[in-house]
Amino acid sequence: MATDLKPEGSAEMDWTLEVVVLPVSDINRSIEFYRDQVGFSLDHHTQNEHMNVAQLTPRGSGCSIVIGDLPSQKEMTPGSMKALQLVVSDAAAARRELVDRGVEASELSVITDADGGTLFGFHDPDGNSWAVQEIRARAQKPLIPKGHVGLGEWAGRGG
Repeated sequence: MATDLKPEGSAEMDWTLEVVVLPVSDINRSIEFYRDQVGFSLDHHTQNEHMNVAQLTPRGSGCSIVIGDLPSQKEMTPGSMKALQLVVSDAAAARRELVDRGVEASELSVITDADGGTLFGFHDPDGNSWAVQEIRARAQKPLIPKGHVGLGEWAGRGG
């Protein structure tokens, strides 16, 4: 029995998750939290008479968050996103880093000693919640290869 079933006639291309829209009440406070405390990269922040939108990306991630005043964000209640998940190779070190930067993080929870069984969580200023899961194998085999050019770097090269 085949385990990689594709719809008949489907193209052989990747479908990647690039952006998650995150509802927040104060874009500047959220930029400061995600950039300065959580350590996300601020890829861009566009402010003009039509919009105030920012995109931030976790280190090593191929997926970003977008915050601001896009129409889709106006339909979402700030703080309503629950259990967004980040993966790190060392949950204890990641938790220490966040706590040292002033983020209130839950204690480590070890559900199982198997890889992937250690977690902790935190909330942003609006109450959007994040889970941070330890997958030790990512230290040797990251999902995104080292040297990968993310949107922030690509945009800066005039691409």
